Amino acid sequence: MYIDNYWVERYGNGQPVVLLHGFTGSSQTWQSLRPFFPKQQLIVIDLPGHGHTRAKVESMDDCCRDLYRVFSELGLKLFDLVGYSMGGRTALSFACKYPEMVRTLTLESASPGLATKAERDARQHKDQELAAYIANHSLEAFVNKWENIPLFASQKQLPLEIREKIRHERLSQAKEGLVHSLLTMGTGMMPPLWNQLDQLKMPVLLMVGEWDQKFVAINKKMDKWLPNSRLEIIENAGHAIHVEQIKIFGTILEEFILEEGHSNDGRMGK
Repeated sequence: MYIDNYWVERYGNGQPVVLLHGFTGSSQTWQSLRPFFPKQQLIVIDLPGHGHTRAKVESMDDCCRDLYRVFSELGLKLFDLVGYSMGGRTALSFACKYPEMVRTLTLESASPGLATKAERDARQHKDQELAAYIANHSLEAFVNKWENIPLFASQKQLPLEIREKIRHERLSQAKEGLVHSLLTMGTGMMPPLWNQLDQLKMPVLLMVGEWDQKFVAINKKMDKWLPNSRLEIIENAGHAIHVEQIKIFGTILEEFILEEGHSNDGRMGK
């Protein structure tokens, strides 16, 4: 269903769990996770530039304000928020802006942005180059290129059926949407949140794959800044843990939400 030009899907009843996908993903990203939450209400949303969502934003802050309106329209007052990669940056940005709505926060292979202006400028330049490539080539050519970046090297070990499913999801996107997403919500455009991490009081689960060394380092640093966090480094996984190790990912996430969400009493505090 559409809410304010955002495509939203709801499954089940009970405590709401909101899931935000990564770049080139959509609400379909999370379908294999549904069996892990038989007693919860799962809410999946296509972020701007992806899937069926028609909304356009000019910044990460714009997206967070839009999501606030969507959640309010859905009648959500307190929910568990999960985000992967770009969706993780979005989830973290939302939790910093509207902490009163987030019961627990789970970040899979995510970051709080780039700390220095020089880093952000360099990343903006890279994202602009990638956006130009997408605009000037076929979607299939871009997907071929995207599938072969080092970040996703471990996905080549997945069964053919799963790899084809991921590829189909990527090929279902619109070039214009991907370009707009890179130029408005890319890592280089995101205001850094490092100095806000110590203000987040809700339980936070950080999940990274052991082969994703860049994000392992980022998340170890995040874990030190966050007052109420837990870091899980998943064996035999790269960037997309929810794809490469779905059973482990689903089990850890389910236990975290059930245990920490019910208590939310700070017993994870450091």
